[in-house]
Amino acid sequence: MQMIEQFTDLAPVSVVFRLLDVFLVWYVIYKVLTLIKGTKAVQLLKGLFVIVLAKIATNIFGLDTLDWLLQEVIDWGFLAIIIIFQPEIRRALEQLGRGKLLFQRTISQQDEEQTRLVEAMKKSVSYMAKRRIGALISIERETGLNEYIETGIKMNADISSELLINIFIPNTPLHDGAVIVQKDKVTAAACYLPLSESAFISKELGTRHRAALGLSEVTDAITVVVSEETGAISITANGNLHRNLSITEFEGMLRKMWFGPEQDSNLASKWTWGGKKNG
Repeated sequence: MQMIEQFTDLAPVSVVFRLLDVFLVWYVIYKVLTLIKGTKAVQLLKGLFVIVLAKIATNIFGLDTLDWLLQEVIDWGFLAIIIIFQPEIRRALEQLGRGKLLFQRTISQQDEEQTRLVEAMKKSVSYMAKRRIGALISIERETGLNEYIETGIKMNADISSELLINIFIPNTPLHDGAVIVQKDKVTAAACYLPLSESAFISKELGTRHRAALGLSEVTDAITVVVSEETGAISITANGNLHRNLSITEFEGMLRKMWFGPEQDSNLASKWTWGGKKNG
């Protein structure tokens, strides 16, 4: 009641500034959560939440020794966070400096960028399929792929068909392994992916297909496979393999998986998760 009275006694200008203050704090928290989405920092937040709950419980039940230990963890935790997540913090500051953290691109710019990315993937996959150049390209979605990126060679390069083709040219240093894509960047090449241990995989499928399926079983990533033996194009997602796609089918399915069904609603009734046409 006293808080309400204090609020009503404020001048209108003060009320506006206080509301603005609350809104700005909410917006900053929202942007931080958006930035760390799909990274290991999400797991960190869950861990911090558990520690806070444990700290409250120790106070309630009078567990002094455990309370002291948790307090030490909290006191030194902030420094540990800065050290562990230095790359994420640096990326956030870089985006803030470029204005990307506060101002989002317009819808038309997003559509143009999405079209560019799909075209780059389509052109490179078409080139490699015709020449039977084996390829393995994983695209990060919600689940972070940093642990697999660490097994390869960091690149952080803009996606282009020329770059993707050049990476997978046989007998080059980066051709063996997977390329991992994050947003509009080729983050790393020559990465190792977990192999699927499913007993239902066809014996005719090689290591690339098993790696693509293995990653799709533990993450929500999309993985594109070009067979070195046949030149066939495949996509894996959510533990399912879509094989022998034409380049047109590949483009439509990739666009729908990567950017959502709203990007191409005409495909919604054309495909099932088995990679076959209805009817």
